[in-house]
Amino acid sequence: MSVKIRGLDKLLAELETKLGKQAMQRISDEALINAAKEFVRNLKSEFESFKDEGYSIEEITIKGPEYGPDGARRVTVHWSGPHGRYRIIHLNEWGTIKNPNPRGKGAVARAMKNSEKAYRAAVRNALKGGL
Repeated sequence: MSVKIRGLDKLLAELETKLGKQAMQRISDEALINAAKEFVRNLKSEFESFKDEGYSIEEITIKGPEYGPDGARRVTVHWSGPHGRYRIIHLNEWGTIKNPNPRGKGAVARAMKNSEKAYRAAVRNALKGGL
């Protein structure tokens, strides 16, 4: 399901002329970081249900904000650390042939769904704080 918002480009252009490009980038970066932190909080609570040694929770990392290939600012949440948990996150999320339904299957998707409202609130708060 998608939502079409009219006038958003005009609103953003108007805000950019009033505040300046750097101020708008600072506001959007703040919103992205706050939303990523809320997503990571939800992700950690989802991973608590099937944790063994807790390495998957410890290695969750936020990278950014940075420009993506499409020119938009973004924040990346990934796994990085000495235990190499990035290798098995996909297996936990989708399962394997031998174990199609592992404990914690769909944890990342659930965390993303649970973080949608928090993302919108972070953007709203950053805009209110910046204005």
